[in-house]
Amino acid sequence: MVGTIEAPVDTTTTYTNGSQPHHTNGATVEEKLDELRALLGKTDGNPLKIVGVGAGAWGSVFCALLQDAYGHLRDKVQIRIWRRPGRAVDRATAEHLFEVINSREDVLRRLIRRCAYLKYVEGRLGDRTLYADEILRDGFCLNMIETPLCPLKVVTNLQEAVWDADLVINGLPSTETREVFEEISKYWKERIGHPVIISLAKGIEASLDPVPRIITPTQMISNATGIPIENILYLGGPNIASEIYNKEYANARICGSDKWRKHLAKFLRQPHFIVWDNGDLITHEVMGGLKNVYAIGAGMVAALTNESATSKSVYFALCTSEMIYITHLLAEEPEKLAGPLLADTYVTLLKGRNAWYGHKLAKGELSLDMGDSIKGKGTIQGVSAVNAFYELLSQDSLSVIHPEAKKSVAPVELCPILKTLHKILIKRELSTEAILQAIRDESMYDPRERIEIAQCHSLYRPTLLSPR
Repeated sequence: MVGTIEAPVDTTTTYTNGSQPHHTNGATVEEKLDELRALLGKTDGNPLKIVGVGAGAWGSVFCALLQDAYGHLRDKVQIRIWRRPGRAVDRATAEHLFEVINSREDVLRRLIRRCAYLKYVEGRLGDRTLYADEILRDGFCLNMIETPLCPLKVVTNLQEAVWDADLVINGLPSTETREVFEEISKYWKERIGHPVIISLAKGIEASLDPVPRIITPTQMISNATGIPIENILYLGGPNIASEIYNKEYANARICGSDKWRKHLAKFLRQPHFIVWDNGDLITHEVMGGLKNVYAIGAGMVAALTNESATSKSVYFALCTSEMIYITHLLAEEPEKLAGPLLADTYVTLLKGRNAWYGHKLAKGELSLDMGDSIKGKGTIQGVSAVNAFYELLSQDSLSVIHPEAKKSVAPVELCPILKTLHKILIKRELSTEAILQAIRDESMYDPRERIEIAQCHSLYRPTLLSPR
């Protein structure tokens, strides 16, 4: 078929990350698959079609986890992943990939067995150009080549990938989600039923007309395709993609309608990857984008202070107080979000790409002129989130009472770190050193006071998360 790279299916029952068919809460893998198939109305001889859209680190790992768990049940499920064609692997990356391959005996033997090793030798020598979709077929994600995955079926033609999909995994950055799903909608016009979509994207857009509000990736997908929001879910948690694939214990939440979330949580759950469910779709999705904002600043502080634990703790206290303040604007019951938000923030500050990006900017190893799509890392979603949250919280229609000036101000006036990040990343008026000035401002009041303001005043603005 045109645009398709098919990976031969390995019939062994031990997978690349060491996982094996298993029982979960008394149900075998096949029983979990049969339950989901029945819910989606699949009959014998009609495989459940799962399609990943976007092949960044998390999107690729997510599809690889499903392939490892269910791929051996070929008569009942087909798993494939779409990525754009034509992305060449540069010489330095090809050399590093060759080193990774030769350091892993299991990967080396697999490639030799599949007659795929020679092309990596040629890529290492510069005698051949490797392509991202080509190496993904062999289990190498361009954004995460140090963590080999299982072989995947890769499709480079979007129409071919999605037209008959039953379950779609959105692994695209939030900044690309709308555009791609608008194209997908053209291929779904003749569908009788709606697919189920799980979005992994963490990012937001701001809409200011007619009233300020946040638009999340699930809303973008629904608006672009006409798929009802009850068929679109969000999965997120305090996770690093490579560590999850290497079977580090992790947990996540799948958020959305009662109709799907519990069944999908059961289907996705593995012994090392626990998936809970929650009905608050939009708020959890927004929180996933909010932590990326402050992770960039954390990376800057770490780089500028030579990893000073004291400076990082000062920043953490201030940024979490701002996040708590913002959650009180967004959520009617913000206390329910405290644990998940802080956990996700913590892991992102430790090892996430947004903190890495801030660190590299402050060290001068990256520049803003390079954009927010970085080789080997993918899209830095915190940059667009900084702009979106700043625009929203700058609106006078959302005004709050300033605790000292005792007058109405836009909410962003109580978020000095967000304001500073906007001046650094978006307006480009300040250097990265300004983040240190923001956290060392002698006139800044105790972050506890900001939390008390949030808790003692009625800040909730329901229109911020309204669907229209």
